[in-house]
Amino acid sequence: MSDSYYEFGTAAERWERAGFFFDAKEYMTAARILGGLVAEVPEQVAPRLLLARAYYHSARLARAETELRAVLERDPVEHYARLMLGRTLERQGRQAEADTQLRLAAALSGDFGPGGDA
Repeated sequence: MSDSYYEFGTAAERWERAGFFFDAKEYMTAARILGGLVAEVPEQVAPRLLLARAYYHSARLARAETELRAVLERDPVEHYARLMLGRTLERQGRQAEADTQLRLAAALSGDFGPGGDA
């Protein structure tokens, strides 16, 4: 696939453009833009998390899982990444693994569910 104008511009312009495509539910285009950003700034969590969400919404679950695990490697207490990882594992039929991540996400966010202390 050849480069398109979507991949050009400053990192801030591409981040904004990726957000527009994500919001428009054009997940594949958003992922294409975000992939370049993640390659440039792999230490930043936000582009990688949005990339994982784009993969999740486009049913590219193995890629979503890879990105979510990379986010959690950098920020182990990122509760939304844990929640997304749990949902991604559920969609892959890996309920036991999903349950662990979902419990961790709830604990990190302070949401202990009905009857909890939160």
